[in-house]
Amino acid sequence: MSIEVKVPVLGESISEATIGEWLKKPGDAVAADEAIASLETDKVAVEVPAPSAGVMGQQMYAAGDTVQVGALLAMIEAAGSAAAASPPATPAPAPAAAPAPAPAAAKADPAPAPSVSSGEPVSLSPAVRRLVLEHGLDPTGIRGTGKDGRLTKEDVLAAAESAKAAPAPAAARAPVAASAPAASGTAGRETERVRMTRIRQTIAKRLKSAQDTAAMLTTFNDVDMTAVIEARNKYKDLFEKKHGIRLGFMGFFAKAAVLALKDVPSVNAQIEGDEIVYHNYADISVAVSAPNGLVVPVIRNAETLSFAGIEKTIADFGKRAKDGTLKMDEMMGGTFTISNGGVFGSLMSTPIINPPQSAVLGLHRIDQRPVVMPNGEIKARPMMYLALSYDHRLIDGREAVTFLVRIKEAIEDPTRLLIDL
Repeated sequence: MSIEVKVPVLGESISEATIGEWLKKPGDAVAADEAIASLETDKVAVEVPAPSAGVMGQQMYAAGDTVQVGALLAMIEAAGSAAAASPPATPAPAPAAAPAPAPAAAKADPAPAPSVSSGEPVSLSPAVRRLVLEHGLDPTGIRGTGKDGRLTKEDVLAAAESAKAAPAPAAARAPVAASAPAASGTAGRETERVRMTRIRQTIAKRLKSAQDTAAMLTTFNDVDMTAVIEARNKYKDLFEKKHGIRLGFMGFFAKAAVLALKDVPSVNAQIEGDEIVYHNYADISVAVSAPNGLVVPVIRNAETLSFAGIEKTIADFGKRAKDGTLKMDEMMGGTFTISNGGVFGSLMSTPIINPPQSAVLGLHRIDQRPVVMPNGEIKARPMMYLALSYDHRLIDGREAVTFLVRIKEAIEDPTRLLIDL
């Protein structure tokens, strides 16, 4: 019996996706709920699970194809059926496309040889695919140690180290040279074209649209992090013991943003046509790095959450962004964004607004800098630059500066976060 696998509903307003990769080949055994394909949408990569156990049958599309929600994606032949017995013969087309591997497989002596020369597609997770591209490796030449022989990040990193330690012989480099020929034949000047993922395409369109639409301006301030650092150092062990999560800086800034948004509501508003929509809640989008680009999941009703609630939510977002398991509705909406470029070492930047929001707060690295104290002394203090990019059509300069001052006051005196000052 054949079982249809269709493109699942991917979220509100999402009507199509791109097949990132097939995780199973025709003839492969498939367990119930096991991922058989990865789909890339405008916002995130999602995996398609098998509805039941069986054998992977016909695949209706190739990797890179665009598919509509509800479209027939593939067939699974139920285990024990007559049809299920036939897929093992399906690998026959593979030798036809690449006849050379057949004699190598017949030897059945050295195991690594077939994986290098078979030419069969290699199943890569988004994170592994990124590492392969970063290091310029040929995935078919790496032996996978994961489930069903799939490559893991450790496999790729080990292969990269081996390549650095011992340059590959000319014969091993031949496939790479063939796939990226240099016009002049000069070694070291090969080029590679990689199709943009659907997520990266959407990021490019949205960021360019923000620049073209909004009257974007950025204002800066700096903040003394001494009080927050002292509070964090004093309570981090107790906090982790009680809540099972580390106390970071983002909780302080999210709380400070909630207070500032109450004082300057236009920063939490957006323009729709010729109207201004004000929000009496704070849905704070937090920029998180994912293998395929930056994603911005939303902390819903941040004004109602404790420090522990905020930190747990952010930690969960970070983990699932790397795994590619964030849900569509978790990245929709949002009234204000916080982006922490400091984790990558950024000293100062001008973040871009996340439409249709009207402002984004940029955090940066903490540096010891000389500061003139109120009594005239010069001391080294842990300082951070803050940047607020905003839509000048809605937010005036006075409001933007006031907002940053409120953030600065709350961070330099965290007691304000507790008594709502």
